[in-house]
Amino acid sequence: MELVLLFFAKAVPGLLVSLQVTIGVVAIGISLGLTLALGLVNNHAGIRTFALVAVEIFRGIPALVMLYIVYFGLPQFEVVMDAIPSASVALGISMGGFLADVFKAGILAIPLGQREAAAALGLSRSTAFTRVILPQTIRIVTPPVLGYVISYFQATALAYTIAVPELMSRSYTVAADNFRFLEVLTMAGFLYAVICIPSARWVNRLSNRDEFESKH
Repeated sequence: MELVLLFFAKAVPGLLVSLQVTIGVVAIGISLGLTLALGLVNNHAGIRTFALVAVEIFRGIPALVMLYIVYFGLPQFEVVMDAIPSASVALGISMGGFLADVFKAGILAIPLGQREAAAALGLSRSTAFTRVILPQTIRIVTPPVLGYVISYFQATALAYTIAVPELMSRSYTVAADNFRFLEVLTMAGFLYAVICIPSARWVNRLSNRDEFESKH
């Protein structure tokens, strides 16, 4: 019982840090993903190519390597960030690479007739996008985006490698102090599961509801 109490005393602050990093990751990932998606559907070949290359690079680099690049590599170019912002930026870039295709699919799922109707009403392309296309795109992509949010919350455990005091880091410290790695890391895994499993089930229900509504 003493170990359990010690774990939760140390783990709760670490869990809050994990959630803090996740918020940063999601903000960067969604912004970058939407920006890259707009590049992927752009009519200009150069912009499409640049966006495609960026997406492939961001998806192709492992998240752990991206963490090292941002935290250890960027200081060589006088870009220095603390550990928590570095984790948010690195994982956000990785997430943005995957969300680009999600947003692209959502944008292309909007019928061409709606774009034509917006043009017939005299709306500019930017106004038509923000008022007609984007709201519908958000509805379409919400379930898969939430799925990535859950995955990248789990991926915040990688931030342990750059000394972010998140849940995994604090759990490892407790385990090392007591030489009770199995028990402590199992409790850490349980905390992740308590958050991720209900969230994943909710996302599945949301996705199934949207599919049902789209068919009826």
